[in-house]
Amino acid sequence: MTRVLLVGESWVSISTHYKGFNHFVSGVYETGLKWFSQAMDKHGIELTHMPAHEAANDFPFTVEELDYDVIILSDIGADSFLLHPKTWLHGERTSNRLKTIMEYVKKGGGLIMAGGYMSFQGINGAAMYQRTPIAEVLPVKMMASDDRCERPEGVKPRKSKEHPITVNLPDEWPHLLGYQLVKPKEMAQTLAIVDDDPLLVVGSYGKGRSVAYTTDIGPHWCPQEFAEWDGYGLLWKNMIEWAAGA
Repeated sequence: MTRVLLVGESWVSISTHYKGFNHFVSGVYETGLKWFSQAMDKHGIELTHMPAHEAANDFPFTVEELDYDVIILSDIGADSFLLHPKTWLHGERTSNRLKTIMEYVKKGGGLIMAGGYMSFQGINGAAMYQRTPIAEVLPVKMMASDDRCERPEGVKPRKSKEHPITVNLPDEWPHLLGYQLVKPKEMAQTLAIVDDDPLLVVGSYGKGRSVAYTTDIGPHWCPQEFAEWDGYGLLWKNMIEWAAGA
């Protein structure tokens, strides 16, 4: 069974409600994993989820601790890996865990980065992966600023290359509502596009493999129509198994 560690894809929202002279604050914790988790169960993939708020403290420091076939980074910025509480709160030196991920892939692991407001460079450039070791591992070059392409009118992806990931998938896929703008590296393969922009790019690093999938796992960029499409689970299964070296 393929073992996957998904890091991120969760958030806490705080709201202030004003009712005349009075107000109160409420909070909610949410994840975007509904359809993704169902797809993993359906295709027999063992999924471990590390929520974004746990990653800064709990993500491993060493390659030996990353006992997974594939790591997925989804909607979680670089600071969550760079700023362990020992460094952030106490000013102590700690290992650079983005270098740990780089070494993990170099030794044969698989890495997938999925799109989102805190993926690649992200909203206002805040995800900040462009100047980290992850930039060396991914098969794409990232922008130095906000890289979001919002498409509220919807845009339909198209398969651009036959590959083990895109096999048995149709040429046109259901609409998406946004994605990240990236540029494939020279030796990378672009497997799917939106208009003329890359959506799915794959490559290798050392003995391992990496995938850039520039849209969301779930809402909002990935609407219900895409997530409930029969190809959604197959696409993710194929991405994961290819990244794992299958």
